[in-house]
Amino acid sequence: MGRKAEEALEIDFEEFLGYLRSKTRAFMDVDDNQYYITHTDGYWRVQDCTKLNDKGRFTDCSELVPTMSELIELPFRDGKSIHDLFPVAKIYESDQEGWEL
Repeated sequence: MGRKAEEALEIDFEEFLGYLRSKTRAFMDVDDNQYYITHTDGYWRVQDCTKLNDKGRFTDCSELVPTMSELIELPFRDGKSIHDLFPVAKIYESDQEGWEL
């Protein structure tokens, strides 16, 4: 679980895909909702930042899928995918504590 950077990234959709391939995690704000997009344990997922589990971690709000391309098109919010929501979303870097960015 990362920490959300203060400034939104100024990138288009193709740049976002490259960023996600490289960094494997990002925050995405849509309206008043915040999501964490991540790749862990061999699976991609979208997590809801407002709902924590008993370990204090974000809860999954999408299915787990093995590829990023599946995740990008996977409906998880009112029948919409990351691809669908990207035009109205703000993307933020996930600052990993102790990692060089």
